[in-house]
This record gives sequence, structure tokens and C-alpha cells, in this order.
Amino acid sequence: MLHVRVTCLPDRTDEVVRIFLDECGTTNVVRLPGAVVSPAGDLVQAEVAREAVDDLLRRLRALGAHGWGSLVVQGVETALGADVERAEAEAPGEGEDAVIWDQLAEETIARAKPTATFLAFLVIATLIAAVGLLIDSTVLIVGAMVLGPEFAPLAGLAVALVTRRWHDARTPLRALAVGFALAVAVAALGVWLLDLAGQVPEAFVEGHRPLTSFVAAPDVFSVVVALLAGTAGTLSLTGGKDSPLVGVFISVTTVPAAADVAAGAVTGQLATAGGAAVQLVVNLGCIVAAAAGTLALQRAYWRRVRRRHPERRAAVRRA
Repeated sequence: MLHVRVTCLPDRTDEVVRIFLDECGTTNVVRLPGAVVSPAGDLVQAEVAREAVDDLLRRLRALGAHGWGSLVVQGVETALGADVERAEAEAPGEGEDAVIWDQLAEETIARAKPTATFLAFLVIATLIAAVGLLIDSTVLIVGAMVLGPEFAPLAGLAVALVTRRWHDARTPLRALAVGFALAVAVAALGVWLLDLAGQVPEAFVEGHRPLTSFVAAPDVFSVVVALLAGTAGTLSLTGGKDSPLVGVFISVTTVPAAADVAAGAVTGQLATAGGAAVQLVVNLGCIVAAAAGTLALQRAYWRRVRRRHPERRAAVRRA
């Protein structure tokens, strides 16, 4: 269950309450006239089954509630009672599969900004990956993948494409462009300083790196991994199961490739740098494509579920 709160103008409260009462999956609807001090207005709130929230928000936005008031959605840790069970039974689909598009768009765009923290994590991850490539260490490559924060803007871009919020696509695109450009530049500087000090291993210069050479060798398996990574990352995001492990899976196709672009270019291995650049671009594109495709399928599925849910609601009420 989620808690949905709407602040609204007094002359629009009746309409807001009617939407809450008409929507399946809602319970504990509360109307508090004059409860909001600044800006002055009424407060309407209720507990709503997760799978019914998207429809509710869509109807409230169609009414214009976000223009003359505010919509707030909060998580509910525990909700017990016969009315709660009835609301969850009435709601279409399963809560774990539900996608709240407004919430998803807001969260992904907020996390996709090229903040100082985002840039710092991406630069540090790329530097660690560069060291891992120089000494052919899979341990350091994995460590770099843990830090890689790039799935947030990739997911933000996919959400913007699927929801057709074209203006929202600019923020994640800027984060990716600025982030990877800065990360590659700093990693190149770091490798150049190591090379100047004679600390770049001869084995790396000669291309003898059996454990990490895959980073600069794009092939069909790279595409498959990138597509799977984009799908898994999106499902984890929409299902509320986002975790560092998903970040590792995503970063395996991006951060090490960016580091190899820098290391290869500085040490004169232009073929390696070129292969890594192709790997990076192809994988970023595949991740976004897979994420957008997954979101599109979820959207189509929920549209079908919504068309069927009036029958389910009637059946539940008869029972």
C-alpha cells in the first residue's frame, strides 16, 4: 500500500474526493477542510494499493490537481485490516509488477543529474578500472563496477523516451556526455603520469592481458550482455529492487570500456582504444534500447490489465 496525499483548493475538493472514491484499490479516504495553511487549502488523503496508484495519479493530473495543488505519494510499511485487503484485491495486477510512471520519471530524472557526486563516482570508478586494466586485475575491475553510477542517467533517458517527455531527455544525456568525457580525460591523465614515471607494465603495452582483453573486443556477446543488463536494471528499478549488484551488472559493459579508451590512447594502442570506444557506444545504446523496450512492454501490459480490471472489481465486490 502507498499513502497518497492531495492538497487542493476548497472549490475543487469535491472533485478530488470523488476520484478517490471511484478509483478501485483505495481505502481510508480522509477529507480535511482548511487543513493546509500555506498555501491555504483542503487536504484529501487515502491509502491506495500500489497497482492502483498510477491510474489514480493519471486521473488527478487530468483534473489539473498538480496545477492548483500538490500530489504526494509515500510508502506505507504495514497496512492491516479488512478494508486494506479489499482494496488490494480490487486493484488490477500485482503490486510488485506495478509501475507508477510519474514517480518513476521523477526519481530517474532526479538521479540522472550531472552532480558533483555523480561525476566524482564515475571518475573514481574509471580510474580504478584503468589500474585494473594496467595490471590485468579482475578484482579491481569489479571494484570499479561497484562504484559506477551510470545506470541512473541511462534509465532516465529510457523513461524520457518511453513517456515522450523529450525535455527530460536532456538531463541524462548531459550527465552521460559530461560524465564519460570527464572520466576518460582524468583517467588518461592518470595513465599518462604513470607512463611518465615508468610505472605502466610492459605486459599492458604489449597487449598481454588475458583477463581483461574482452573490454576492448566488442562482439555479439557484448551486445547480448548489454541488452540483458538494460532489461535487468529496468526491472529492478520498476520493481523497487534496485541494488548495488544491479549496478555491477550494468557497469561491466561501460566503465571498464571508458577506462580502456583512456589507457589505450595514452599508451599508443589506438586499435585497443578504438575497440573500447566502439564497445562503450554500442553498449550504452543497447542498454538504453533494452531499458526502453522493457518499459514499453510493461506499459502495454498494464494498459491491458486496466481494460480488464472493472470485471475483477465487480467480482471482488460480489464475493
